[in-house]
Amino acid sequence: MLQLTESAQAALSQVIAGASKPVAGLRIQVSSGGCSGFQYALSLEEAAPEGDTVVQAGGLSVFVHPDSVALLNGATIDFTESVEGAGFVFDNPNAKSSCGCGKSFCA
Repeated sequence: MLQLTESAQAALSQVIAGASKPVAGLRIQVSSGGCSGFQYALSLEEAAPEGDTVVQAGGLSVFVHPDSVALLNGATIDFTESVEGAGFVFDNPNAKSSCGCGKSFCA
């Protein structure tokens, strides 16, 4: 369904370790917005939200909102660091196009 690269797993583990409250996993949701129609929303959750699909990746739990499962099927999440900054990057085969900033996509 969804994969996290080793780099993404390491970054997520570091974020969870530094959190001020207990974290059960990362929640990913695709919502309307951005300049191309859809955008990714990431949040740390204390428990798996009811109805979410739970994906295990390197000992980490990723919770996928039920309405987002089809839009994230086959996607890979990586973590990159560059001169422009650091962050999670989605390689989503369901995205027909994305905006110039890479933060939103069209399905």
